[in-house]
Amino acid sequence: MNPSVAKKPFVAIACGGTGGHLFPGLAVAVELKQRGCDVALLISPKDVDQQAVKSAVGMKIFTLPAVGLQNNNYLPFFLSFGKSLFAAWKIFKRRHPDAVLAMGGFTSAPPVFAAKDSGAKTFLHESNTIPGKSNRFLSRFVDAAFIGFPEAAARLKTKNTIVTGTPVRPQFQVGDVEKKRIALGLDPNLPVVLVVGGSQGARGLNDLVLYALPLLAQKNWQWLHLTGANDFEKVQAAYAKLGLKAVVKPFLAEMDLALGVATACVSRAGASSLAEMATMRLPSVLVPLPTAAENHQFFNAAAFEKSGAAKLLDQKNSPPEKVAAVILELMESETVRAQIQTALAQWHAPNAAAEIAEHILSAIQTK
Repeated sequence: MNPSVAKKPFVAIACGGTGGHLFPGLAVAVELKQRGCDVALLISPKDVDQQAVKSAVGMKIFTLPAVGLQNNNYLPFFLSFGKSLFAAWKIFKRRHPDAVLAMGGFTSAPPVFAAKDSGAKTFLHESNTIPGKSNRFLSRFVDAAFIGFPEAAARLKTKNTIVTGTPVRPQFQVGDVEKKRIALGLDPNLPVVLVVGGSQGARGLNDLVLYALPLLAQKNWQWLHLTGANDFEKVQAAYAKLGLKAVVKPFLAEMDLALGVATACVSRAGASSLAEMATMRLPSVLVPLPTAAENHQFFNAAAFEKSGAAKLLDQKNSPPEKVAAVILELMESETVRAQIQTALAQWHAPNAAAEIAEHILSAIQTK
């Protein structure tokens, strides 16, 4: 091994499972690379992970055989946990990490435990107001926890909690709206409603918008709808039937483009998505996922709504007329959009990734 390479700090980031874990992890990875670190990303076998890490230049990518705990699948979960722990241990045996950062979700715990065996500093990041089970469990064992919402601190067991906000990738920049619309096949001069259900789409959100579409069909807008794989054909057919200008895609990796072209957005309320909306100052209607663990998306959205940074709709109790009215207000009132954009500024944490990187490097240096 080249001695100059060996002297570089080596940081592993466990960030797989959903875009909400992966994309903030990528943002921190970029910061660490810029500070001269070697970085490894530990992800899951899910398609969203495999597609997203294609943009990770100059980083090692490792896939862990992790499976999330859902529908009482205890045996597959624990078997995959053991396999992931062994896989992480083998990776770290080849080169001991100086630090491991876990971004939450089912890929997080095995790398942290494998790293502690080699004396590495360990950290977690929690984006949501209500921490996930994995992070609540891990918080007992890590050296420090970085959090996106101050409310999360009381639910974590670590002694060292630092409010950083949620990291956003550097490509999220306001500007060049017309150029971005052309790149996505949209009319550069027409307002855009963006509909996005997170990295894997959302059937309930798709249906909510489709039911309201006939009430908005006469508006001279265009739509960018990211459906998820299962609803693509149904949603595409709905826009075609009404003769609406729409670009419908099952998935779009370049979310900076999607948020950059939109006049307003209808979205789930994952913390990573909210951080991106705050960065782009995008007025949004938030429709929290009703089945999210411990209803954490509702509490994320409620924090934004309370501050005036978004509108909030309940998926189960929002008839088409109400959905259409809220979208209409955002699209046609410059005053309302401006008020929301002003409120979004307080949720923008432009230095989150840099702050996390600096804390990690400082901890490595004092080992």
